[in-house]
Amino acid sequence: MTTQSAMAAPYTHSMFNVSRTMIAVMTCLFPATAHGLYHFGWPAVMLFAVTVLSAILCEALCLILSGRPVLRFSMDGSATLTGWLVAMTLPPWAPWWIGALGAVIAIVLGKHVFGGLGQNLFNPAMVARAVLLVALPVQMTTWVAPMAPADGPGFIEALAITFGGLPTPDAISGATVLSDVQSQLDAGRSLSEIGLSFATAEAQFFGAVPGSLGETSAFLLLLGGLALALLRIIRIILPVAVLGSLAALAGIAHLVNPEEFVPPVFHLATGSAMFCAFFIATDYVTAPMTALGKAIYGCGIGSLIFIIRTWGAFPEGVAFAVLLMNACVPLIDTYTRPRIFGRTRKGAPLPLEDR
Repeated sequence: MTTQSAMAAPYTHSMFNVSRTMIAVMTCLFPATAHGLYHFGWPAVMLFAVTVLSAILCEALCLILSGRPVLRFSMDGSATLTGWLVAMTLPPWAPWWIGALGAVIAIVLGKHVFGGLGQNLFNPAMVARAVLLVALPVQMTTWVAPMAPADGPGFIEALAITFGGLPTPDAISGATVLSDVQSQLDAGRSLSEIGLSFATAEAQFFGAVPGSLGETSAFLLLLGGLALALLRIIRIILPVAVLGSLAALAGIAHLVNPEEFVPPVFHLATGSAMFCAFFIATDYVTAPMTALGKAIYGCGIGSLIFIIRTWGAFPEGVAFAVLLMNACVPLIDTYTRPRIFGRTRKGAPLPLEDR
């Protein structure tokens, strides 16, 4: 008679469950986040707190309305991470309601409309980013340059900026590097006239330029992403595909016309590219399952980022690129699923001589 142990199938065991994975991702994201909060001051801290708290509360409300246990699902860290990722895509001095609205869009439209954790087709944070950018283009493109904490607003002034609608002082607001370059190219200037230099790319890479909270330090985002890969939480093939395809297209375009197309280093040095490659595109739920599928998916994202940045109406195309490729994932999974032993990829039996 077959014993119970002999009947049990072999399973792959891992120390990471849902909550531990979420904690690990947030830990790897923490250095870049702390860098942004430090350089953007109290308004960024308040916006970050409002966004994350709104995501947690919205998650609990959705669970209550759907009749599921709140503590079991709300304590897994997924809502906290979603709110965190949404906050990283926002202008750091945006009013509080931008963060709250973004969290609601991410949790309700991006996640629970599809059935909750693990069932969403689109990345919730990118859904929120895209909706906010289209609906509120002025608020979502008002940037602040990083500054020393001593030069930033105090706690009381920050309350007025975040909760009281105090306008951002013109003296410290500015455009991101890519948006500034694109606007000058559209005005008829060439890259040699604009005067891009390695120092500009270096400032982008280390977070000394205006941008969202997630663009403050591509360097720290890269380190955090590599830590995720070393922990085997993500597969490095996907970030390599995103960044490699982006660099390849930008490099080819720059070689063809160096006066009109930005060199690849300026695309790669942006924090949004690193943020997307390591923390957004690698989302378990919305990415393909196989290595080949991940490579196709990553190349699609990188290519679309370059196309939207170069010819699109928005200087930053990460959210739209990710959402467009999210929609392609079911098709990618269908054509890249692994072959079952003895069968073709479509499931038909192989002839005996080919097995």
